[in-house]
Amino acid sequence: MTIANEDLINAATEARRNAYNRYSNYSVGAALVDDQGHLHVGCNVENAAYPLGSCAEAGAIAAMVQQGGKHIVKIAVVGGSGNIGPCTPCGGCRQRINEFAADNTVILAIDDSGKWQEFSIKDLLPASFHLY
Repeated sequence: MTIANEDLINAATEARRNAYNRYSNYSVGAALVDDQGHLHVGCNVENAAYPLGSCAEAGAIAAMVQQGGKHIVKIAVVGGSGNIGPCTPCGGCRQRINEFAADNTVILAIDDSGKWQEFSIKDLLPASFHLY
């Protein structure tokens, strides 16, 4: 099963609507397609103890792993507002994505205007850390 970029972006946008962001007021949604063609979504969840929050990408990756997915084929991250521009994954999420990505894994970053940019994990995390 192939999921079109537009459908992946729509799934991430829908997930974003459920974000719990009462402290930053910055909502993010993520949707990914795994190597089995399954869709997994996540949203950011903040906490009053700021380091305890979780990113949308981390939620989508956790859902993928729980369902038996092994590799990310494509991931869309929807976030940003006003003049901020497309929401690219934070450093920690870049490493999380990298753990399950191939060099050709597609990362779509989308903002409120609907504009999007496409990256590879090598674009976002050059000279990345690997244990294998």
